[in-house]
Amino acid sequence: MTPRSLLSTGFLATLLLLGAAIPAARAQEIALPAALRGAWFQGECVAPTAMLALSVRGAARIPAGGAGRLLRFTETRALESGWSVATARGPEAPRLMLRASGGAAGNGLETAEPSNKIRDDRLPGDAPVTAWRRCPGTPLAFAAQGEGLAFLGAIEVLEAACGPGTGGVTDCAAALVRVGDVSGDSLLGPAELARLFRGASWLLSLQAEVSPELSGLAGAAGTLGAVAGARLMVESLDYDGDGRLSARELAQDRAVLATGGEARGRPLALERLSEGVALLRGIVEGLLGGGE
Repeated sequence: MTPRSLLSTGFLATLLLLGAAIPAARAQEIALPAALRGAWFQGECVAPTAMLALSVRGAARIPAGGAGRLLRFTETRALESGWSVATARGPEAPRLMLRASGGAAGNGLETAEPSNKIRDDRLPGDAPVTAWRRCPGTPLAFAAQGEGLAFLGAIEVLEAACGPGTGGVTDCAAALVRVGDVSGDSLLGPAELARLFRGASWLLSLQAEVSPELSGLAGAAGTLGAVAGARLMVESLDYDGDGRLSARELAQDRAVLATGGEARGRPLALERLSEGVALLRGIVEGLLGGGE
């Protein structure tokens, strides 16, 4: 498994076990207007030069050539001029301005990215305005971005369910199943988990603003690593052996922190416990033909 796929696998596991870094309490304060969300394209739909995908709390700008950019918003506010201003995470707190265009049809979008030196009362200042349009279908050149864009929305669902101050492990596990379940059986199979891992790898590549060449290599390696990571996760947590993971299996020993035990007996030295683990490992390896 590649380092990037391990990172994406660990990222999902961290959401499930420890919780995300952004609490859900602020979600309503930073949501983009619903009419602006979705995929927008620059240029003609037959051969667009760039795509801008807007989720509830994020934006992914992907040019046909060159490095893309990911923005995760911490604040959104409306100006009297009709613009919405979204401020993203990062040391420079980049801003993205958006407003609908195209009249009553609402099939157009304008964006601007003013520098931090421009005061709020002078926005957008001299920042260039870019025009975007809706397309009736996904242009073929951008179809490969679909899983990543789906994960951009999925991670916001996971942050809302798994972040600090939320419902806990049970809700987090249920949210992971909800965003990953493609077949509709409320279970996660290897292919569905691999889809999430590929989406996480895509998101990490976009956040790093890597070149298209490196992004392609990372995507190819992430595909192989995603399959391996998905199989490993199923084999590790599939307690009923049906080849799929339920929310209950994901939350096993995590939703309820309880210890059993037996009143009889006396504590053993930990050294003996480690010897027993080594003996058990040796027996299993021998049964699997891994012994000398």
